Amino acid sequence: MPAPSTLGRVNGRRARAARWRLVAAVTAATSAAALLASAPGPADATRADTGVSGTSGSSGLGDSYFPSAGNGGYDVEHYDVALAYAGRASGRVDATVTVTATATQPLARFDLDFRGPKVSAITVDGKPATFTRSGQELVVTPSAALAKDARFTTVVQYAGRPKPLKDGSLGTYGWIPSKDGAVALGEPDGTPTWLPVNDHPRDKATYDFHITVPSGLRVLANGTPGQVVKKGATTTYDWSETSPMSPYLAMIAIGRFTVRRTTAGGIPVITAVDPRYAGNARKLERTTVAAIRWAVRKFGPYPFATAGGVIDDPSLDYALETQERPVYGGFVPDDIFIVHELAHQWFGDAVGLHDWKDIWLNEGLATYAEWMWTARGGGDSTRKTFKRYYSQPGGSPVFAPPPGSPARRDMFGFSVYVRGAMTLEALRERIGGGNFDRLVRTWAARDRTVPVTTADFVALAEKISGRKLDRLFRVWLYQKGKPKKW
Repeated sequence: MPAPSTLGRVNGRRARAARWRLVAAVTAATSAAALLASAPGPADATRADTGVSGTSGSSGLGDSYFPSAGNGGYDVEHYDVALAYAGRASGRVDATVTVTATATQPLARFDLDFRGPKVSAITVDGKPATFTRSGQELVVTPSAALAKDARFTTVVQYAGRPKPLKDGSLGTYGWIPSKDGAVALGEPDGTPTWLPVNDHPRDKATYDFHITVPSGLRVLANGTPGQVVKKGATTTYDWSETSPMSPYLAMIAIGRFTVRRTTAGGIPVITAVDPRYAGNARKLERTTVAAIRWAVRKFGPYPFATAGGVIDDPSLDYALETQERPVYGGFVPDDIFIVHELAHQWFGDAVGLHDWKDIWLNEGLATYAEWMWTARGGGDSTRKTFKRYYSQPGGSPVFAPPPGSPARRDMFGFSVYVRGAMTLEALRERIGGGNFDRLVRTWAARDRTVPVTTADFVALAEKISGRKLDRLFRVWLYQKGKPKKW
């Protein structure tokens, strides 16, 4: 790590590419209130010829940082994505996406999140639907209102050139052109740049991808590979994500990759490397396998069907924990990076958030996994790493803002990662190593269909340890300045 005097308030995602990686975090105290649930939409009821009266699903779930993200009134079960990519010259895609969902209220109208290319047609249950667009909202009005608990399918057809999002604090993300194709990286709200979704971590679903590209290019995506069909000048690659996945974790990578396949304790491991990094293909595979074997021993059974990683060429200077197949944007990751992104498969991907404000539950545990990995081979203990960071002055970005309430612009800032990981070390020392290990494994094994809050984590820590931990979490997650007494 650099000397304390060189620590600046740098964008956290870009800092992931720095060798000294300040990462980890913890959020919310036991007194934290339950997060906002989806609110009912406007009460402009309609009655269709079915005799069902319905209202509009809400156009947002009230997330603390992204209040318009996600939509109310339905729960998505599955996305089937058929997308044809024309090539780097035009960057055009033609797509047909089928969304299978269940209405959670009588529904006359509902929204999808979509910032992508022009929509040409939408059907609901096979019948033409009307639609409008406003910002990220794709508002769909079916020909007949949907009854509560009705299972329905929405088919969206669109075509054009998707574009990435560029944010001063979050960097470049979404649909990102590469030298020979494109890569889609969605965290936190970039998936709607190329895919119509219910874009919030609370609404997990399964996915099938059918991606057609010019022959000579390859496609990587989440999950398990299926058939590869060459037809004329194009090739279609099928991938299937059978474990429920939050939309921000959806990934496709199109390019001229070197692909390797192996196993780690019976888990299929698929890695892919852009030609620019071809000499590192074996390194990525070898380190990924070693990290998975270690993580399984620490956190419990691997939560998904496959694992792996992708190195692509866009110089993003960050990595993302896309489900089953993390992506490293424009650099060769060292073992610490790989451990961090693979730890997210348990913490963030399998066990997902109810609100983005609780981002430390993802980043803090993944960062602490780095500390554990370093300690395993005779490196600095987690305690020694804690003390090194704690020795920095109170004005260091390690400590500010408090990770329990970092604000959207700081959700990937150093304090969310580092002070969050320090919170976990402080907790381990308070409740003992045995209780802490049991807490981490129990947390990783919880019901993955139920989104989590910091209050859930605190409650579990108190249950396992038999101790009241209000002050510790309050000081480390919410108190301004350098924590002193906890």
